[in-house]
Amino acid sequence: MTRWVRFSDGRPPAVFNVIFWGSAGLLALSFFAQVQAVQQAAAGRLLVYQLYYGMGLALLVVAALWPFLSWRSEAPALRHKAVSVVFLIATLPLWSGGISGTLIVGLAMANALVILGLRGVVGYTGVVGLLAFVISLLNPGRSVIGMIADSVVVVLLCLLIIAIVVAMLEFSRQAEETRRVLAELEQAHAELERHASRSRELAIAEERARMSRDMHDSVGHYLTVINMSLQNAQRYRTVRPDSAWEEVKQAQTLTLEALTDTRRWVRALKPLRMDGLTGPAALRALVESFGSADTGVSFRLIGAWPDVDENRELVCYRVVQEGLTNAMRHSGARHVEVALDCTAERVEVRVSDDGTGAAPGATAHGFGLRGLRDRLRGVGGELDVSGDSGSGFTLRATVPV
Repeated sequence: MTRWVRFSDGRPPAVFNVIFWGSAGLLALSFFAQVQAVQQAAAGRLLVYQLYYGMGLALLVVAALWPFLSWRSEAPALRHKAVSVVFLIATLPLWSGGISGTLIVGLAMANALVILGLRGVVGYTGVVGLLAFVISLLNPGRSVIGMIADSVVVVLLCLLIIAIVVAMLEFSRQAEETRRVLAELEQAHAELERHASRSRELAIAEERARMSRDMHDSVGHYLTVINMSLQNAQRYRTVRPDSAWEEVKQAQTLTLEALTDTRRWVRALKPLRMDGLTGPAALRALVESFGSADTGVSFRLIGAWPDVDENRELVCYRVVQEGLTNAMRHSGARHVEVALDCTAERVEVRVSDDGTGAAPGATAHGFGLRGLRDRLRGVGGELDVSGDSGSGFTLRATVPV
């Protein structure tokens, strides 16, 4: 719809083409009818013939130049200015052609406004006003007031045309600016999607690498110690049977610990919506699965769980998972508490323990905590850790809804 009133690619609005060719056709028919009437009523009136044939010639020139007019205001070439000036001059005889002629002259002024600028159109308006006054002088039946009125009407009509074209030019400029901004936004959106995709792939790769290293350190350590215990039991089985059985019992104990640790890693890899659990229910199930004979865990929900999308819910899940895993593996705590403090705007996840805490600066280099910070940054959240050596440890994450 906007193409009817918008300048684009150096071409006029579609409505201008419709107005021009429609007015030119009606004006040609009018000239033909008037010439026929003159021939029948007053044959031989040479001045009238010359007037109408002159107007017809002007119309032919205007129609021939119309397709070559440029409508691009940015630094028009000299030939475009020349064509616009010739077109403008050729339309002067058409002022007496009634409404059709006036419309064609209005289009000429619109083109002059685009190519020659406001000064050129104002000068043309003055010339047209003077021409209207001169034509009125040639009419002996017109009074001075009537002559001035004719000139003022013509000038006001020109000003109206100028105002309409200026509004259309501004609309076209804004439409072009909007189109450019939308194109830039689409390009930026595509870039963001590609960046987000690469970031997700990188985050997954880093998390897999971290879990691989941690599983290797944990399960590999247990298997190494178990292997040494079984080797000792094999050496002691005949010389020191009691020591051999102690080594076997130690290997059995280590096997159970390794199995427990392996189950924790399996839970860490479990999808958030396993068994249909979501929100606080999924987080409570995760917390309860980390309990052991040596370390108790508790879960507390403060406020009502808000409408959190799946991505942010997964971030909350990973915060609890990382906090519990670190507490179980490193803190030596006897009790760990997980608290969800919920409002309509955010969810605050706290994992605190009464363990050994952390050495100064140790939390700045942990791979898991760096990964959590990246996850939270991706949803506009924040991560805060506190706890000096010997005073327990608290992990606090804020996830905006």
